[in-house]
Amino acid sequence: MGIFTTTLHRGKAYLSIWPRERRLAALFPEYRVIAATSLGMRTMPVLVTLSLLIQFQFGAPQYWPSVVASVLFLASLPLQGLYWLGKRADTLLPPTLVNWYWQLHEKIAAAGIKAKEPVSRPRYYELGETLNLAFKQLDKSFINDM
Repeated sequence: MGIFTTTLHRGKAYLSIWPRERRLAALFPEYRVIAATSLGMRTMPVLVTLSLLIQFQFGAPQYWPSVVASVLFLASLPLQGLYWLGKRADTLLPPTLVNWYWQLHEKIAAAGIKAKEPVSRPRYYELGETLNLAFKQLDKSFINDM
C-alpha cells in the first residue's frame, strides 16, 4: 500500500477514536475537522451523483469539462479531511500536551481503570485514545482540572 492510502487509513482510524466532545473544540481543531469530514463522507457521494445526473439530463456538452472538474473537487473534500487527520495522528505532541497526556494517564490509573501503558513519545493518536477512554470512564469534570 502506498503512503497516501496508509495516511488515509490512519486518518479514518483517528476519526473513529477522537472523542466527539464540544469542550475539546476550543483546544483542538480535530472537532471541527472531524465534523466536516464526517459530513462530507455522508453527503459528497449524493452531491457528485446529483451533479452528474443533472448535467447528463439538462446540460450542454460544452459544460462537461467544468462539471467533471467540480465533481473531482467535491469527491476530494472528504479525502482531504482524512489526509489531514492521518498526518495529525502521527504528529508528536508538543511538550505542554505531553505533560497533559501524562497527567491524564495518572488520573486514569488512579481511578483504577485498565488502560494501555503510556508511551514515551506520544502522538496525537495516543492522546485521542487516552481522551476517549477518559471521557468514557472518568467524570467529565476532569477536563476542567486539566
